[in-house]
Amino acid sequence: MEETSEYVRLKSNLASLKLSKIAEYLPGYMEKEGTENKSAIQIMRELTDAEIRFRDERAAEMNFKLSNFPYRKTLEDFDYDYQPSVDRKTIADLGSLRFIETGDNVLFIGTSGVGKTHLATGLGVEASKSHISTYFIHFHDLISRLKKAASEGREEYTIRNLNKYKLLIIDEIGYFPVDRNIAGLFFQLVAARYEKRSVIVTTNQPLSKWGEVFGDSVIANAIIDRLVHHSKIIKITGRSYRIKGMIEESDIGSADQKSRANT
Repeated sequence: MEETSEYVRLKSNLASLKLSKIAEYLPGYMEKEGTENKSAIQIMRELTDAEIRFRDERAAEMNFKLSNFPYRKTLEDFDYDYQPSVDRKTIADLGSLRFIETGDNVLFIGTSGVGKTHLATGLGVEASKSHISTYFIHFHDLISRLKKAASEGREEYTIRNLNKYKLLIIDEIGYFPVDRNIAGLFFQLVAARYEKRSVIVTTNQPLSKWGEVFGDSVIANAIIDRLVHHSKIIKITGRSYRIKGMIEESDIGSADQKSRANT
């Protein structure tokens, strides 16, 4: 009876301390783990390990949602064999996240579909899992946000809000031109992060054409200067993954047709 009372009190204490995973894990643990052969320290360590794992997983999932990633992609998912221009060791080094500690930037440059967004997202997911504040935004959405801020007189607030993230990922620069005044605001954002907080950029345009993107070569050069000063530039050349998917589907379709023809 006393043991039952102690167990009930323990469950109540766990609930009060919000140790929900230990409370959930405890009944099965007591039955299956052979606790009679374990010290109190070992039991507490195993139970708290379970709680920490649960909290880390929950925090990682929350960070993923707050980071605004377009999809869940990892660096391990990347097909280096299909895209041999990407150096595996370079990406692995970036995956260590040392570049964030030093406030460096990463630029992925290449045509559409070669895996720029995948790699940028993969690095962002690694950062998010490591509890580094991360935010992913398409360039078009960022420009729209800056335009809205300008119309409402909230430019400073918006730039400060975007600058709070240790890692900012800006995807798809170059798919449409930007108004010169808004380009100036984008420059302010890049300048605010310069040598302090990291930026990952993906672009389908060579840096030599950014003057056309931002409508002003002076502003474009100022943006480039701050992005590339402390950066790793990765140029990806190769076939589009979207074409790869189409070829694979075509091959499957052809195989199916041959199979039906032979039956």
